[in-house]
Amino acid sequence: MAVVVLHALLLLLVCLQSSAALPDIDNQTFITDCVTVHNRLRSQVNPPASDMRYMTWDEALAKTAKAWARTCQFDHNIYLKQAGKVHPTFTPVGENIWVGAPSSTFSVSAAIENWYGEVKDYRYSDRSCSSVCGHYTQVVWAKSYKVGCAVHICPSGIAGFNTNSIPDPTIFVCNYGDAGNFPTHPYSAGVECSTCPGETCENKLCKKQTRDQAIAYANWNPDFGSGSGAASSATCNSYFLAVLTTRPLALALIIAGMYGLQLVFPHVFAYE
Repeated sequence: MAVVVLHALLLLLVCLQSSAALPDIDNQTFITDCVTVHNRLRSQVNPPASDMRYMTWDEALAKTAKAWARTCQFDHNIYLKQAGKVHPTFTPVGENIWVGAPSSTFSVSAAIENWYGEVKDYRYSDRSCSSVCGHYTQVVWAKSYKVGCAVHICPSGIAGFNTNSIPDPTIFVCNYGDAGNFPTHPYSAGVECSTCPGETCENKLCKKQTRDQAIAYANWNPDFGSGSGAASSATCNSYFLAVLTTRPLALALIIAGMYGLQLVFPHVFAYE
């Protein structure tokens, strides 16, 4: 019995460590970091933007980011252009993906700044790009005003990315509404907020109360993967509770069976 209890305690410890290793999509610090870093980078574009919208968190986009991150694929969500599949209202949905390891080195700001760093290969005047620039242009896409992100550890590796010798490969996904990366400039150059009539200007970004308000999507989840906020811990807790209840019960039944067998057949067990 002591062995079973010890095993259960070890399982609980593993669950607690795994759930605490990285923030979930309902972690307020994580949410604030994702939104703050995006807005900071959007406010410093050069040339300045006349129509750059302020970004706020979107629960449904975060659920979709989590569901896709849990598939552990270094590739874009195949449902981004399907109406209602990745968001109740936004179609299509934009997406950026970052992969790194180990998980202890993950940083929201470092990942998003890595995407923004592609600006060095992008020329605004003619929209030319000498390498990869799509992550940068999505981060600074003026019409994108909602963002939802998720981070996930993939112990078995990440498809499309060589993580064979890397511990705790980690994937970070951000989804955006409205989607960006159409064949136009990511924003209009000009005096900050000058083409946002009727809106307030905060740190060079256009704000509008009705657009920026939070919307609850408690009854909506993507129908692929698992995007609910408590899915990871709930799965772990359910497994732990199942082990904690079934294994001691099984051990008790075995002991009772052995005792009954010995009563019926007193010489079935040999001792020396």
